[in-house]
Amino acid sequence: MRLFIDAPAKINLDLRILGRREDGFHELDTILQSIDLADTVSIRCRRGPFAVRSRSNGVPRDSSNLIWEAAQRLWQRIGRRGAPRDVSIYLKKKIPIAAGFGGASSDVASALRGLSEVWAPRLSTAVLLQIGAVVGCDVPFFFRGGTVVATGRGERLRSLRSLDSFWLVLVVPAFGVSTAKAYRWWDYDSLRPSTITRARGWRTDLACLRNDLQDVVTQRHPELGMVIERLSQAGAIYAAMTGSGSAVFGLFRNRYDALTARKAVNNSGWRTFLHRTVARDEFAKRTAVIIRD
Repeated sequence: MRLFIDAPAKINLDLRILGRREDGFHELDTILQSIDLADTVSIRCRRGPFAVRSRSNGVPRDSSNLIWEAAQRLWQRIGRRGAPRDVSIYLKKKIPIAAGFGGASSDVASALRGLSEVWAPRLSTAVLLQIGAVVGCDVPFFFRGGTVVATGRGERLRSLRSLDSFWLVLVVPAFGVSTAKAYRWWDYDSLRPSTITRARGWRTDLACLRNDLQDVVTQRHPELGMVIERLSQAGAIYAAMTGSGSAVFGLFRNRYDALTARKAVNNSGWRTFLHRTVARDEFAKRTAVIIRD
């Protein structure tokens, strides 16, 4: 038996840092939006030790992979002893790594969906959410999708009315940015915590949105700021860095404008992608577990 589950990426439309917490993490208020760029998680049932495989560079094949940790926690939660076994997971990666798209967290959420079908079909989604939140702050979002406000470390979620459909130009540089390093830069620069002053009418004025990590990252990587500016000049309704970077995005009302803007930034020598936002209903369909004998 084989199972297939899509693992869509996200962008941060808005990211406010409200301060550093006693546990070392940062208190956040962020708007997450799912997009149609996606990895595929394939699960095969077979005899033998648990395994995670991928042809993509940068994907750990051992217990340092977050999927491995999630599988171990699920295995223990359902009362099994020892290490997980009799399942092999293959990751087909399309989401760039260390770019701010949440690919690893989305892979974990989709893997948990599939593994629960194999090991404990009656297990509630609430239990999977609990396991996912321990493994990664962004994981709970990928059980919901659409347009969501995430607070705390990112694990407390409140669904919003779906964002209007937008086309996206994604620009991914040749380098990644470590999330931990980006937050250390924010601490080091002694920036003041945000107050949540997001305008109620932000949907009609996306320019009021911002990413509090963008300044500290672009100070170290000025070329990111240049690409954001070029996207804006090419007609983006809103252009910003997603998460802690290193990728940036521009939002466009139609595909033609997005294609035109993509050509305008293509000569940067970085990878560019054309995608679109995904509402919650479509996200649910895309992340449904497909079982094949």
